[in-house]
Amino acid sequence: MSLFERQGYWIANELDRIASRINPADPASVELHGNPIFGGKKIWRRFPKDNRCEIIKDALGVLADSHHSNRIFACIINKLKVSPRDSVEMAFEQLASRFDHYLARLHKQEDPQRGIIIFDKSTYETTIQGLATNFRTIGHSWGVLRNLSEVPLFLDSRASRLIQLADLIAYATFRKYEHGDDQFFTIIENRFDQVGGIVHGLCEKL
Repeated sequence: MSLFERQGYWIANELDRIASRINPADPASVELHGNPIFGGKKIWRRFPKDNRCEIIKDALGVLADSHHSNRIFACIINKLKVSPRDSVEMAFEQLASRFDHYLARLHKQEDPQRGIIIFDKSTYETTIQGLATNFRTIGHSWGVLRNLSEVPLFLDSRASRLIQLADLIAYATFRKYEHGDDQFFTIIENRFDQVGGIVHGLCEKL
């Protein structure tokens, strides 16, 4: 998910409003993650499935209704098809290069911007930071990253509504490609980065 920093505050507030429907007294305690919500795990167990799906749709709707400059990027990989190459490394190369390409387009439009990539904390932190450094110095398959201001940062999703929204976007994409369920994906599909009818923000390695 790519957005300008001033958009983050508005989106986080809207997601807090949705979380307050679950726990009005302490909305910050409610994490919005696709798999637990859809599967009815932990605090979501007491809510009917229709209500849980509505929460996911409403959260994705915050992005869909947000400023037109907000874009999303995703990479869908069939691990068997790309083996022996590491799928995480391939996904990061695709996402980082496509995000950098988007920023380069802004620069050509006389709107120079520097980007920062932020991830949920994971076991891949060292790998991804190493790849990012190489992509900025040695280069990736299509060139060198030129528009990122820092190596990727990692945040605990519990502290960030934006990371939670990125998780919901990933889950919506997963449901479509893994289970043929596009009820969530259709809400956000027009937000993938595109120019002149060509979609740059969605990569399929199937």
